[in-house]
Amino acid sequence: MLFATFFISSFILLMQFLWSHINDIIGKGVDFIVIAEFFFYSFLSVIPLSLPLAVLLASLIVFGNFGEKMELTAMKAAGISLFRIMTPITLLIIGICIGAFFFSNNVLPISQKKLWTLIFSLRQTSPELEIPEGEFYDGIKGYNIYVRHKDRDKKLLKEVMIYDFSDGFRNASVTVADSARMKMADDKTFLLITLYNGEAFENLKKQEEYETAQNVPYRREQFRQKQFVIDFDANFARMDETVMDDDYDAKNMARLDRSIDSMNLHIDSIKMAFSKNYVRSHFFDRRFHPGLRIDTFSSNVQNYNTYLSHLTEDESQHAYNIARIESQIVRDEVNNQMMYQEAEEYYVIRHKIAWHRKLTLPFACLIFFFIGAPLGAIIRKGGLGVPIVISVGLFIVYYVIDNSGFKLAREDVWEVWKGIWLSSVCLLPIGIFFTYKAAKDSPIFNSEAYIIVFGKIKKFFKRKDK
Repeated sequence: MLFATFFISSFILLMQFLWSHINDIIGKGVDFIVIAEFFFYSFLSVIPLSLPLAVLLASLIVFGNFGEKMELTAMKAAGISLFRIMTPITLLIIGICIGAFFFSNNVLPISQKKLWTLIFSLRQTSPELEIPEGEFYDGIKGYNIYVRHKDRDKKLLKEVMIYDFSDGFRNASVTVADSARMKMADDKTFLLITLYNGEAFENLKKQEEYETAQNVPYRREQFRQKQFVIDFDANFARMDETVMDDDYDAKNMARLDRSIDSMNLHIDSIKMAFSKNYVRSHFFDRRFHPGLRIDTFSSNVQNYNTYLSHLTEDESQHAYNIARIESQIVRDEVNNQMMYQEAEEYYVIRHKIAWHRKLTLPFACLIFFFIGAPLGAIIRKGGLGVPIVISVGLFIVYYVIDNSGFKLAREDVWEVWKGIWLSSVCLLPIGIFFTYKAAKDSPIFNSEAYIIVFGKIKKFFKRKDK
């Protein structure tokens, strides 16, 4: 059952992931092996979300079937407690959690590095040449091509216009033809265009040479057949995977620890160096400004006022202008330094988030089991109906809380561990509550029990009023 629910949840999440990257793979003309590789690494990337959902759904279905078929009642009547019934499956889930940790720490970083290397490589790959009818096509860098009609039987393009902007927009050349044929080279590095019965227009001088001229010379050429050779590399070129080595998603916990320590030392050294330089150059070692006729300033404000009172109006204005310019320079320096430090600290935060993510995946599987198993024993509904509805609802709650905590941690509103573990902390009491109620056979979904409780509360307040 776990394998079936894992396949279903992985398939749904995989389709969602592929839909978000559909533009990166469609129309690129890459081999089937590359597409299969993309699907495989995408499947590995959705496991951190699909595995907890699969555990929740499987535990709900299994224990729901036990309750619906009265098997739980029979086992409890035989003196077997719910905890003893759950023990074998709990041991299995603990093994899955340990495997999930090793997957998250060792396999997922490698798959993420390969996946994003492949995605970036696909994004840089030129799309397959497919020129539409009746509109300009700009898929070839430096060219705009217009085709009014296609004769697919003769493999001809009818009424063709080619705008060549390879020398710049202001130095464009235009070629029109009655028909044309296009052919890609065998090595897919250039495009050969054969034009029939047309004209070509081209400036004889570059735009910069005749900007002030009234008459611009140009060349007009009539031809019966003319060939264009355009550089168009349609081959798939895989990027070097080493460019992703420093990404936080491509590191295990040991590498993340080392990176966090080194980056913190680097940030501390930058702050110390900037502080020393700022104090030395802007407070205690005032620089000489020509025309101000002073080379030192006293730290006493009264001395400034006394000195400025002896200056002429022009000299005072000059001094104020210099002070304003210097303060703006200092402000810009501080702002630039703060932006640089914030960028470095943000990178540290993302490393810390990736570190805690290695632990939240197995812990989420354990929590969802202790929510799903007792909840299935309580509702006593098997199959795929009610369990799927409950699983999707609980998973949406988990995802919203988890995503909110992630954003709070990423924006440095909360400490990283608080934001990343927020969803686990919120769902853990729910799992404990359901487990306790299932062990005690409490009818938490029985409406009559709640009616009795509300009736007792109502009687209590009536007595208090009397």
